[in-house]
Amino acid sequence: MANKFKEQVRILSQDEIAKDIYSLWIQTENIAGCAKAGQFVSVYSEDGSRLLPRPISICEIDKQNSALRLVYRIAGKGTAEFSKKKAGDTLAVLGPLGNGFPQKKEKAFLIGGGIGIPPMLELAKELDCEKQMILGYRDSDTFLREEFAKQGEVYIATEDGSIGTKGTVIDAIRENGLDANVLYACGPTPMLRALKAYAQEHDMECWISMEEKMACGIGACLACVCKSTDVDEHTNVHNKRICKEGPVFNAGEVEL
Repeated sequence: MANKFKEQVRILSQDEIAKDIYSLWIQTENIAGCAKAGQFVSVYSEDGSRLLPRPISICEIDKQNSALRLVYRIAGKGTAEFSKKKAGDTLAVLGPLGNGFPQKKEKAFLIGGGIGIPPMLELAKELDCEKQMILGYRDSDTFLREEFAKQGEVYIATEDGSIGTKGTVIDAIRENGLDANVLYACGPTPMLRALKAYAQEHDMECWISMEEKMACGIGACLACVCKSTDVDEHTNVHNKRICKEGPVFNAGEVEL
């Protein structure tokens, strides 16, 4: 079983980098040292009425300084509470959790949509191959764009057409005549469904990170199951636990 730790971490910095989207750097004792791209942590509220932690994807890993960057959107009272934290404050965090991205050596697409963009940044840093990053936003508020640009060629798609290609990430791929052998993606389910179909059509290996509401974060409660193409050994039905077998899956393993 992979190592995971529950720690009281110290906040190094926190900034709002887009409307209701926050970048949080935390100092860990052990979590950063064994984390990898595609994994997540569970962050606990200090409010006793909110018992369940909030899962947040890892955006960047600084192993040398034992620090993690979490980029999250305010989606409720728990994340609103985290957004008020400042440097020097502490948070209870469990991690690293879940399975990360397998890292291939072939030419790759790294595709993120909305709040699915942050976990692709650490993957971009870790992958040792030719890579093209396609990022999908609603509008011109293109958070993390500069950080991705340091890792290679970046292509932007926006819903309103304010920057880059007007439309979807697939529209951006087609408009720019891009090609690859492996596709990595994280974002909303409709985007992942379209990318799975695109990868099948172009005979590409496809790995997707699925976002889902989670409860325990360790695979015990079955609150975050998704439909799978094969039978799960844990439940003996067509289920995969996103927090345990995922959040990263080969797209062929799951139904979207």
